[in-house]
Amino acid sequence: MTGPLRVGTRASALALTQTTTVAERISSLSGAVHELVRIRTEGDVHKGSLTQIGGTGVFVAALRDALLDDRCDLAVHSLKDLPTVPAEGLNVAAIPERADTRDALCARDGLTLATLPDGATVGTGSPRRAAQLRAARPGLEVIDIRGNVDTRLARVAGLSESGPGDLDAVVLAAAGLFRLGRESVITELIDPAVMLPAPGQGALAVECRTGDAVDSPFAAALKDYDHTTTRLAVTAERAVLRRLEAGCSAPIGALATVTGEVLALQAVVCSLDGTQLLRLARSGGDLSADGADALGVGLAEDLLAAGAASIAPLTAQ
Repeated sequence: MTGPLRVGTRASALALTQTTTVAERISSLSGAVHELVRIRTEGDVHKGSLTQIGGTGVFVAALRDALLDDRCDLAVHSLKDLPTVPAEGLNVAAIPERADTRDALCARDGLTLATLPDGATVGTGSPRRAAQLRAARPGLEVIDIRGNVDTRLARVAGLSESGPGDLDAVVLAAAGLFRLGRESVITELIDPAVMLPAPGQGALAVECRTGDAVDSPFAAALKDYDHTTTRLAVTAERAVLRRLEAGCSAPIGALATVTGEVLALQAVVCSLDGTQLLRLARSGGDLSADGADALGVGLAEDLLAAGAASIAPLTAQ
């Protein structure tokens, strides 16, 4: 590699913040100078509901094309946006240590999920969040919204002087707010007992061409940057999603944790209206990638056996 390390990113403030952190760390580990390559994705161009334009995978395809076309050397994704099926010719070579996995309520007047009045309007673009919100608080009105973090926060009364302030609250990923330094707008970090996060939430994925993962000036840096415990947890979570054949915008949550020699995994499948939730858990002692994957597949099988396919729009049977 004769030039700088080219790191592909979406152009949103959050993506740029995340990518810059990753690029600086890999530069530090490898000694390479880096530059950011901004890529416009279908998710940035089309502003309809994510469920209508193809789910969160629409943020990924253009970055992957840039890698395969040699317009960048690395691409940084929010792991929860990555489809569970690997892309031919590409490799997720590093998953850094995960940030906060929880969802965050950002509400007017310091309100929490319990203190929002019936009839309050709460915005989210995630069917998973919407379903669990409706289950926890059936009296709330859940509104489908799109936009970057600032655009969404501007929808909340009192949180921004420039926005419409037409909602009582929005729900966003806590990790993104912390990365942007916007944690002051959080009025509640929602307990996973109430709202399980998306598989992979809070984690980043650093993707490169398959050959570069083992033979490139930055291959060793990627290996050092990879966080084993985080990779095990997200492998288990994403295996649930893959086995259910649900897609990354489905009303499914999953969260895995490693404590000592035990990998514990829980998952929820929701009906879109939040009236039905199926939540199960499994744990295992095989702390290998194959063991984590098997744990996730096993929990997905448990969910299917318990009737998950009759609750949510799943392909798997």
